[in-house]
Amino acid sequence: MPRIPAAERRGVFIEAAVKVIATRGIDGATTRRIAEQAQAPLATLHYCYRTKEDLIADVYDFTARRFRDVVRGSAPHADRATTARRLLRRLMECYLESADFATTALELTGWARRRHEDRSIRVYDGAVEAMRTVLRGTASSPPAEAETIDEIAYAIATLAAGFALNWLAYADQSTAVKQMEITTSILDSWLADRLVSVPAAPG
Repeated sequence: MPRIPAAERRGVFIEAAVKVIATRGIDGATTRRIAEQAQAPLATLHYCYRTKEDLIADVYDFTARRFRDVVRGSAPHADRATTARRLLRRLMECYLESADFATTALELTGWARRRHEDRSIRVYDGAVEAMRTVLRGTASSPPAEAETIDEIAYAIATLAAGFALNWLAYADQSTAVKQMEITTSILDSWLADRLVSVPAAPG
């Protein structure tokens, strides 16, 4: 590996870890396999990360950042229903863009639960809180109650996770694209019932 800053090296190892975790699971993602995926000497990985646990902690942080960036990139420019629809689509697109990321995100959740840790909860809570912030900033009037914002954020997170499971189960991109439309229509129907008015045009 060429001489690059430590932060950049860590980024390479995190990306490699995501790929290895997606195929081997966390328990099978040894530092040797991650170093091989990164095309780097094992000693270089251990220079950046004292233990595998330290690297996995950064993978959790990377996942949390990715979700927050996706959500914040859907900053409101319209009413609450259109913004909610846009949030859902961006999350589904994030999963569709990288099956490795989708698989690793789910593996991180299962692994943390098996170890009775709350790291995956923090990742999830961070994404949901980012959604709440975006939804609060919409142009809709009157302002929604906190409970309504919570319900919309939960609905988006649940539909996106369900989409991810189907995408990973079938690994068929053309089918997944069609399922995005179905999933979005489910949110539209729920929003039409939950909110006072929902624009008919898709976001």
